[in-house]
Amino acid sequence: MSIADHELAVAAAQAGAAVVRSRYGTALPRVLKTGGDFATAADVEAEQAILGVLAEAHPDDAVVAEESGRTGTGDNGRTWLVDPLCGTLNFAARTMLASVNVALRSGPDVAVAASADPFADEVFWTDGSAAYVRGAGTDERLVPSAESTLVDLNLDPPFPNRDVFLAARMLTDEGFIEQFRPRVVSTSLAVAWVAAGRRAAYVTDRHDLRNSVHFAAGIALCQAAGCVISGLDGEPLRAGGDGLVVAADERTHTALLTLIRKQRS
Repeated sequence: MSIADHELAVAAAQAGAAVVRSRYGTALPRVLKTGGDFATAADVEAEQAILGVLAEAHPDDAVVAEESGRTGTGDNGRTWLVDPLCGTLNFAARTMLASVNVALRSGPDVAVAASADPFADEVFWTDGSAAYVRGAGTDERLVPSAESTLVDLNLDPPFPNRDVFLAARMLTDEGFIEQFRPRVVSTSLAVAWVAAGRRAAYVTDRHDLRNSVHFAAGIALCQAAGCVISGLDGEPLRAGGDGLVVAADERTHTALLTLIRKQRS
């Protein structure tokens, strides 16, 4: 019997999370990338575990994975986006803030997705119609909330929009200080937390996030949960667009866009 796509995404994310959890605190050889970025053996092994789960269920699907790149032709219109360990620097520094992201693009859209927290043993997932968190075998509906006033800002370089927007400048803006409290988790786990009501918002100026292995799962979760989502310019996310502002409600989203436009002017 075939497994539903959302359950496959959950199973794949859990397989990757199990590897990440088992490798925490162990000696981890590093693979250097460009710009000082790196992957660890845990990234590679977790990705292999995820790809194994996906290939067993749907060997004809294409995959775009953080470490191994693209495999498969995608002739059937299905492409999995896989980030086996988001928050590698945290993980390597023995900080338990990381996530494992798996999303399925069918045609132009990503709807089915899962983002696993290896250390809280939680999986945030969506089937495209609603979003949930699974813990101890129980699913709970995700409900966004701005009550905490906590806003996660991505402060990791590069900063492609620094001439018109820099997240670090927002930290010193009196308007931001009056309304929000900053947090820096340095992993896309924080995007899932907006869907779950654990963060009021998340802001980054990275490029082309709709097609990103890092962010596709979190964006799909937030869309299904009913969050307010746009680029830095307030327009809908688009291929090649700049940045992401995801908020629990319209009021928070509007306030953040106002602060961003102050920098642009």
